[in-house]
Amino acid sequence: MSEENNTQEAAGEEQAKPAFSIKRIYLKDLSFETPMGIEAFNQQQPPKVEQELNVQVTKIDDAHHEVVLLLTVTAKVEERTAFLIEVKQAGVFNISGLQGVQMAQTINSTCPNILFPYARETIDSVLSRGTFAALMLPPINFDAVFAQAIQQQQQQQAAAESAQADA
Repeated sequence: MSEENNTQEAAGEEQAKPAFSIKRIYLKDLSFETPMGIEAFNQQQPPKVEQELNVQVTKIDDAHHEVVLLLTVTAKVEERTAFLIEVKQAGVFNISGLQGVQMAQTINSTCPNILFPYARETIDSVLSRGTFAALMLPPINFDAVFAQAIQQQQQQQAAAESAQADA
């Protein structure tokens, strides 16, 4: 009987063990526009480059998540768009044995860290094909971005609780 209990305990421990693996990394969507056309190449001043970043998560099953890194890069010359690139770099990740903040950090920090170099290479490749100079986007500290999001969420909760207490 104690062997059966040990087997059940061992099975429970195996289920609780954190696991993380990459199942697939793929380009989900890509858009490239040059609204200025040939005029974009005749500009004397360098364009002002803006970058937007977002993460979307879809739970496939208990252990698998699709994480999509959305990266939008816009280059403007005098408020006119020289080029616009939107990349959705995706991955399917096996994530189990994590809860709460650990799960959130893995999905919002670890996974985007893995996906970002692929998105950056896609952007530079597309720009090269469009005969623009490669941007060589600098790395992003997704851990810091996640920590900042948690801090903002905590501040918003504190402000809401304070407003309820005053009412």
